[in-house]
This record gives sequence, C-alpha cells and structure tokens, in this order.
Amino acid sequence: QVQLVESGGGLVQPGGSLRLSCKASGSGFVIYGMGWYRQAPGKQREPVARISSGGSTNYAGSVKGRFTISRDNAKNTVYLQMNSLKSEDTAVYYCNADLRVGVDLMNNWGQGTQVTISS
Repeated sequence: QVQLVESGGGLVQPGGSLRLSCKASGSGFVIYGMGWYRQAPGKQREPVARISSGGSTNYAGSVKGRFTISRDNAKNTVYLQMNSLKSEDTAVYYCNADLRVGVDLMNNWGQGTQVTISS
C-alpha cells in the first residue's frame, strides 16, 4: 500500500509564503503525475497544480505566478511553494498521485493539510 503524507501547512499572514511537502511511502511502486488540490469551506475540491514525471507543470489560473510545484523523484516527494498568499488561498490542501503498483494503476490522495491565510 502506498501512502501520501502532506506537511507544511499552517497559519500565515496575507502576502506571506508557505511550502507544502508530500512524500509517498510504501514499496514496489512507480509514481507518474503528482499534484495538489485544495478545498475551501463550502466549496468543491479544485486542482491547484500538477507536475508530470518528466517535470512538465500546469497551474490553476488563480495561482499562476505565485505558486510553484516541483518534485524530487529520488525522495518520492512533491512540493508546493506558495508565495504572495491571499485570504482566498485558505483551504485544505491535498496531495494526489498517479501510481503503478505491480501491474495495478491507481490514484491516491493524502489526508490533507490546512492552510490558513489571515491577519
């Protein structure tokens, strides 16, 4: 079984920065695309950023230019550097990954980490 564990959330003032991390752990797996989603209170979960196994990236329009997604394949870890944070970035942030375990393809989620932007 492959687990995704996020860290790095917290409370920060508007204009501040946070760096989220998500590490995949387990055995016998291969990671393909990895990404971050977020869900604000009363809203649907939405994609934030995604990075392919080759390093190609995509961002939601609302975060483009402020957030940067990256990955360290050797550490099975994806990062989300969030700068110039706004109150509307407040949400639970979830890590997501496309994986192969043996011959089985699967899509896994982390448990989420809270990000709160407030003065």
